Amino acid sequence: MPLLRKNRQALLILEDGSVFEGFAFAGAGETLGEVVFNTGMTGYQEVITDPSYKGQIVTMTYPLVGNYGINDEDMESAGIHLEGFIVKEYQSNPSNWRMKTSLKSFLEDSGKIGLEGIDTRALTRRLRLSGSMKGIISTETKNVAELLTKVRSYPGLVGRDLVREVSCQKPYLWKNGAPAKSKIPLKKPVKKLRVVVLDCGVKYNILRLLENNGCEVVVVPAFATGTEILSYQPDGVLLSNGPGDPAALPYIVDAARTIMGQTPVFGICLGHQIIGQAIGGTTEKLKFGHHGINQPVKNMETGRVEITSQNHGFVVVPESVENKANKSYINLNDATSEGMQLSGTMSVQYHPEAAPGPHDTEYLFSQFVQIIKNEKRKAK
Repeated sequence: MPLLRKNRQALLILEDGSVFEGFAFAGAGETLGEVVFNTGMTGYQEVITDPSYKGQIVTMTYPLVGNYGINDEDMESAGIHLEGFIVKEYQSNPSNWRMKTSLKSFLEDSGKIGLEGIDTRALTRRLRLSGSMKGIISTETKNVAELLTKVRSYPGLVGRDLVREVSCQKPYLWKNGAPAKSKIPLKKPVKKLRVVVLDCGVKYNILRLLENNGCEVVVVPAFATGTEILSYQPDGVLLSNGPGDPAALPYIVDAARTIMGQTPVFGICLGHQIIGQAIGGTTEKLKFGHHGINQPVKNMETGRVEITSQNHGFVVVPESVENKANKSYINLNDATSEGMQLSGTMSVQYHPEAAPGPHDTEYLFSQFVQIIKNEKRKAK
């Protein structure tokens, strides 16, 4: 691969002392994070713009990345949130009719490092066997001892609140597929349901699908209290996905406790973990997490197996919520909790909005809307 030799040499060092030599196809400097792998064959733009990857260095297991560039339509947030991006081989001549810029330029515009040329199969195998590890990418030095000291002093994700770093800072209205400049109406629309989304790092496709299902979508910061959320007179509330350790978010758990029972609630990924804690459950860290678009999940009501998109390193401990909620979905790879239901509240650990991934579970958005309508009928 002669193109590699034109790029800056770089090292990836894991906390166990593993050393991987490669080249920086984008950016320069040093970056620290938890190293994880994603098994998706496509969808790298959605991955790097997913706020849930804050604090992580992502390795793609598919060997060739960058071939279709970056476009405006597939953004899952306003920018890049991961700490670094690792591929086997970067395609430096992308081509796609929707393309606006290259992956290299997109990463560099955000000050992010892209690393290529390492053995991503060996890296993925190490992470599967040993678990996700802290790591550092550096183009500045080849001093392994110095880099290893830095990576071992990095705090990692456990116990860290990363949600505040990716959440919006003030409420806004989502309208016509984008954040609106107009103010949030004080009066609810007559012909639409108002859904308030607690932004813990929400992906845009969640907001798109709520709007497509006839909802007026109001997005509020993750630090909004339960009382503040209810002040918008929501017909329903969605607790979004987000990064970091769910156990480090007691203020969001308190907000969830306030709103649950007052209005229908839908939790996605981190939102699922928040609901689990709100009903008295606990969470724990997975060995290497679920990051990909091919995770099989069983619907406990229908027995149907659905293929899902997932991105999480923590899960709700099933025993901790036993007899507190109905188990609605389980992961067929490792039997971890993938969903819960209780009166007026539903949650899933996976991403029904896909982006990227299969659309098997997109029906959950219309199901949430139907729950809202049923509750409104009961209240009359």
